[in-house]
Amino acid sequence: MTGHLKIPSDKCLDSTLNLLMEGYLFISNRCRKYNSDVFITRMMGKKIICMTGEDCAELFYNNRLFTRKKALPKRIQKTLFGMNAIQSMDGKNHRHRKKLFLSITKPDKIDELNDIVKKLWEAYAKEWENKSIVLFDEAAALHCRAACIWAGIPISKEDAKILAKDLSAMIDAFGAIGPRYLKGRLARIRTECKMEKLITELRNGKKYVPEDSAIYKIAYYKDPNGRLLDSKTAGIELINILRPITAIATYITFGALALLRYPDCKEKLIKGELNYSHMFAQEIRRFYPFAPFLGAKVRDNFIFNNYFFKKGTLVFLDVYGTNHDSRIWEIPNTFFPERFTFMDGNPYDFIPQGGGDPAKGHRCPGEWIVITLLKTGMEFIAKHLSYVVPPQDLSISLRRMPAIPKSRFIMSKVRYRP
Repeated sequence: MTGHLKIPSDKCLDSTLNLLMEGYLFISNRCRKYNSDVFITRMMGKKIICMTGEDCAELFYNNRLFTRKKALPKRIQKTLFGMNAIQSMDGKNHRHRKKLFLSITKPDKIDELNDIVKKLWEAYAKEWENKSIVLFDEAAALHCRAACIWAGIPISKEDAKILAKDLSAMIDAFGAIGPRYLKGRLARIRTECKMEKLITELRNGKKYVPEDSAIYKIAYYKDPNGRLLDSKTAGIELINILRPITAIATYITFGALALLRYPDCKEKLIKGELNYSHMFAQEIRRFYPFAPFLGAKVRDNFIFNNYFFKKGTLVFLDVYGTNHDSRIWEIPNTFFPERFTFMDGNPYDFIPQGGGDPAKGHRCPGEWIVITLLKTGMEFIAKHLSYVVPPQDLSISLRRMPAIPKSRFIMSKVRYRP
């Protein structure tokens, strides 16, 4: 089209390898290079518009301009989210199913989950006494078990550990190729079979669960046409409750690293300074790498900042870069919880789990679950655990998606302090 600015274009013929080499910094590196919040590149043979910053985030979450339908690569649906799940929906169907998830994550239900998690932290800590543990693995099993109990799924500690490994493998596969991806794909297949079986048994009267439980609400949810989800899809949406809660283990691991590297933060948590645990949790979510970017497709032709966005074009929003944007955050690469003293971010400048209104758009409805359980975990570790951090590799590679401290934080000589 004439009369519009040309979007800066990445010079590389295909940037797939560059994305794998640069990981979380891929988009922000090029935005700095081209001095633009928007640029065009090609990956896997497809033209993609990449964007960063608060204004672009607000644009990205305009549902009149963007659609999630067919935006998620099949390889991610086959590991992380599942086929035909809520993340790939739009419009009336998305809003209707979103109400299901919002009903499951109401404040009183989050309180119930948090109570379960608090009891499990205490129970697990007693079993860690004088042992060495890998915090990431233990936190994943703990949160998975809590999620299952809360969702109405009876599960043993050992089965929760197995399920947590599969859920973690799905998450670990989204930015992977080769064996890591295959591991996540197989984990998805196993877990979908388990959840589909649970849904079927519940509908056939072979299991009883409370009517206000997540599994019951999902099993008997009806779409806008009054139809139950098929048992496979219902099982996938049940996984979409369990998986994000299990994934809080990543934030817990980053949080333990922060307690080690910033001991003054630990002292403030122990003292219980007003609102400090909330500020600390928010800064973990902003500072450490979790989601690198999110994808959508242009719904119809439009102009933004005199740039032409063509219908059907895939667009990536830079999550990590926006959460480290110096125009939004003072000293963005410094860990500083006090930055949240007087603000909690707006729907578009602080987007660790997406942007916009969770009730109307695609922002994660479980965000307050993450914040609540992260606060609980950090307070417990700071106040009730003593441990030694033995020599280990705690480096975080921003090339690896998702990122995690390499050793997954080993603790030795663990002691529980009531």
